[in-house]
Amino acid sequence: MEEGFGIWANPSSPHAEGRKAKAALEDARARVKAALGWEGEVIFTSGASEALAIALQRAMADRRIVSAVEHDAVFRAAPDAEVLPVLAGEIDPGALDAALERPGHAVVAVQQVNPETGTLVLPAQGDTLQSRVREAGGLLLADCSQSVGKLPLPDADMAVVSAHKLGGPVGVGALLTRDFAMLEPIGGHERGYRAGTENLPAILGFAAALEAGGPGGWATTEAQRQSFAAALADRRVTPGAVQCAHILALAHPTLSAQALLIRLDAIGFAVSAGSACSSGTLKKSRVLEAFGVDDETAARTIRVSLGWSTTPGELDRFVEAWARLASA
Repeated sequence: MEEGFGIWANPSSPHAEGRKAKAALEDARARVKAALGWEGEVIFTSGASEALAIALQRAMADRRIVSAVEHDAVFRAAPDAEVLPVLAGEIDPGALDAALERPGHAVVAVQQVNPETGTLVLPAQGDTLQSRVREAGGLLLADCSQSVGKLPLPDADMAVVSAHKLGGPVGVGALLTRDFAMLEPIGGHERGYRAGTENLPAILGFAAALEAGGPGGWATTEAQRQSFAAALADRRVTPGAVQCAHILALAHPTLSAQALLIRLDAIGFAVSAGSACSSGTLKKSRVLEAFGVDDETAARTIRVSLGWSTTPGELDRFVEAWARLASA
């Protein structure tokens, strides 16, 4: 990022400084594609929310279909979308087929990992969901905000990623698309598919974070994270779903989510009730309701997520702290 600030100029300007910034921008684009193993196009954005808005509002499609457990940013970008229920953590296949049979091609938005429960929504169905969408002439949009840098990208037509979820700077993300022809251009920057001057320092930080990530970039190993998840498996609120190891939704036997937040914060653990974007509300989580979690359990549920800097010692201390709270 310091390099980006040092050479800053508008990458769209034709003067020498602008051309130098443009070269750095395109180098970062190539590095992001290489780090993600993405062979299509990359449109840099201010984050995942903007990337979702571009994909859902400007996709070359007639309709929008989304799962009931998508992030609020999806519903803000496509308020008129058809909503599909989930069964045991997976999109209801009958509802998906019925939606795809209706007139008009659709863009179907499905998250790879749910941000509140850690449920693997897209990988759980894999090629079956993707083939259904494509056979119907639709486009599959994968929200990979919670999985980028942690899991391989799914086979999707478009994917959304966010830098700060993998240790990069805030305020930058990207929309990955197989082909620009999938989107309606609006003019402006990013080859005419995004308004607003590119944030070159943050984009360079994004590329650097991706290159520093992967299994070797975490303070914990995959085995340690899996062991942590297994130690808390009996308190998960979505026990029948396929689960990642870096996000868990845990229900306490008696204490409310608010009481848990206070007690865990007092001993040095930062957790939340629901996703970080909605943890300030006292309303029941829309996502937990869509996953079939009853009201009483939802009121006792917290979200525990691990970052690249979380240490093995912190995992052990949390398991011990949870056991003490559970027996209180």
